[in-house]
Amino acid sequence: MASCHRKPQEEPVLPEAEPLPPLGFYTDRYDADTMKIRSGETFSGLMNRLGLGSRATYDMVQLCEPVFDVRKMRAGNVIQAYYSPDSTRTLSYVVYVQDRIRSFVFQCVDSLAVWSVDKPVSHEHKITDVTISSSLWNDMIASGGSPNLIMTLADIYQWSVNFFALQPGDRFRMIYDQSVVDGQVVGIDTVHFSLFNSAAGKEVAAVRFDTGEGGRSTYWDKGGESLKRMFLKAPLKYNRISSGFSYARRHPVTGVVKPHTAVDYAAPTGTPIQAVGDGTITKIGWDGSGGGNRIRIKHARGYETSYMHLSKFAPGLKAGSRVSQGQLIGYVGATGTATGPHLDFRVFENGKAIDPLSLNSPASEPLDPKYLSAFNALYERYIDELNGILPTVHVVPKAVDGD
Repeated sequence: MASCHRKPQEEPVLPEAEPLPPLGFYTDRYDADTMKIRSGETFSGLMNRLGLGSRATYDMVQLCEPVFDVRKMRAGNVIQAYYSPDSTRTLSYVVYVQDRIRSFVFQCVDSLAVWSVDKPVSHEHKITDVTISSSLWNDMIASGGSPNLIMTLADIYQWSVNFFALQPGDRFRMIYDQSVVDGQVVGIDTVHFSLFNSAAGKEVAAVRFDTGEGGRSTYWDKGGESLKRMFLKAPLKYNRISSGFSYARRHPVTGVVKPHTAVDYAAPTGTPIQAVGDGTITKIGWDGSGGGNRIRIKHARGYETSYMHLSKFAPGLKAGSRVSQGQLIGYVGATGTATGPHLDFRVFENGKAIDPLSLNSPASEPLDPKYLSAFNALYERYIDELNGILPTVHVVPKAVDGD
C-alpha cells in the first residue's frame, strides 16, 4: 500500500492588531469641538454645557475621585469635546488638556470611564553658551536655550546675580538636562553646572553638589563657597515680571533733580514683592512724603531695606512682624507720587543709604572641608566639559567624606 504523506497544516495568518490610538479612542471617527474652560466654571457645569446629563455627570464625578481632582480644573485650559457624527450628535468623549504632557479623557458613551494620558517625554543632556547682546530672553532663545532655563538660572543665582541689571557682554554657560515633548522643552530637569562671567570681570559658578546633610545649599561657587547669602539680589522674582528696572534721576512727576538712592523696578501692578532678607518690619503703612504704601524692614548687622509704592500689603503683616528671606510682603503698585507701577527699593547700612546694586552681602557657611576634594574634582570636570575637553556625559555628583 502506498504511503500517504500529508502536507503539514499551515498556521492561519492573523491580521495585525490595530494600534491603540494615543488618547485611547479614534478621534477621527467623531466631530470635534475645541474650547476653553470659562472663568468660574465647575466640572459639573462644564459637562452639562457639553451635553452630558445631570445623572451621568454625577456618576462621572464619582469615577474621577481616584484619577482626577475636579476642583483643580483651571479656567483657560483647553477642552476637546467629541460628538457622534450622526444627527443625534451624542457627546462621546471629553479631553481636558492639563498641561503639555498630561491630558484626562472622560468617556461619556457605553459605560462611563476616565483615564489619564501622558505624552512621551525625552530627556536631553545639553550645554548652552549665551552672551548678552540685547536681552537675556532673546539671546537665550537664539543660543538654543529656553525660557525654562532662564527661570531656573534666576532661582539658582538669586543671591549673587541681579538679572534686572545684566549688561551686554555678560555671559552664561550651562550644563543641564531638560525634558522635551513634541520637540518643545517642557522643563529643566537639573542644572548641573553654570558659569556666569560679567562684562566687568565678575565670575560666579554654580556647582550642584549635595552633601546629603539636611538644610545645606545645593549650589556652590568655586572653592565651595555657598551661593546663598544674607540678602537676595532683587526684591522681585525675575521670572514673574515682564520688564526690567530703570534708574530715576529727575523725578518724573515733580521734575526736581535730586539724589535718588533707590533702584526702581518697573513691573505690572500686582507683581509679588519679596523680602530680600530675614528681618523685622519697623514701618508699614502710608508714607506721607510720596512713597505711598511703604514697608521698611530692619535686618541684622545694621542693614535696613525699604519698599515703596505698593498696591497692597501681604495679609497679616504689621510693625514688629518677623519676615524671612523670600517671603511675600506685598505687591507692586503706583501709590503715592508715581507715574506708573513700579517698586522703589532702597537699602540702608547703619542709617546711610547705599546703592542696592552694589550690596555685597555676607555668604552663608562654606562647604565642609571634608567634601572639598570631591567638589573640586567635579568642578574641574565640568570646566573641561564646557571647554570641549571631555564628552558631554552626565556625571552624578557624589559627596565623599575625607577625613
